Amino acid sequence: MSQLLRVRIWDLPTRLFHLVLALAVVGAVVSAKIGGAAMAWHFRFGYVVFGLLVFRLAWGLLGGRWSRFASFLYSPAVTVRYLLGRARPEERLDVGHSPLGALSVFALLAVLAVQVGTGLVGDDEIAHVGPLNRFVASATALAATAWHKGFGQWIILSLVALHLAALALYAWRGRNLVAPMVHGDKILPAGTPASDDALAIRLRALVLALASAAAVWAVVRLGG
Repeated sequence: MSQLLRVRIWDLPTRLFHLVLALAVVGAVVSAKIGGAAMAWHFRFGYVVFGLLVFRLAWGLLGGRWSRFASFLYSPAVTVRYLLGRARPEERLDVGHSPLGALSVFALLAVLAVQVGTGLVGDDEIAHVGPLNRFVASATALAATAWHKGFGQWIILSLVALHLAALALYAWRGRNLVAPMVHGDKILPAGTPASDDALAIRLRALVLALASAAAVWAVVRLGG
């Protein structure tokens, strides 16, 4: 039987990304529900989400092994085997994101990207206009606002609810997925490749985070 060891799977930048994204999404939703003066914070939280998405795109290419998109871009055949309970040991589907987990990650990132984009160009015809509104036609801005305040919001809330339900289900089955995202480690067979989480990669993440923030600032400034 293989020896089990504590292996670093989630690097610190990935863990911080998850935490800050969760807080930013909650802040955006709550500030939107409050409305009025709180809408200034809604925009700020939206910019934070925007920056985090830019960062995650880069980190999916340059981050720790199990944070890279290449580690959880599964083929349909692998996904089907997983669903049928016939996953192969060499596929290591129990290390990082499972096929279903990967689909939920990509779906949430995609929907958040659309939500940010519609917010940037939206116009509620009352008091709040996205910074890039002047670059789109009025009809486009109104359609974007309708999506942002309607289907977009509810799709995000639904995906978050499904994510929480999945975590609860795994916990009920004896697999705590939250703890590894807090401390970064999983108990896995010896020989499982670990993610690099040394100082150098954390500094790389800091540079990417600052570059992402600068990119968001530049895009918002385009609106004048």
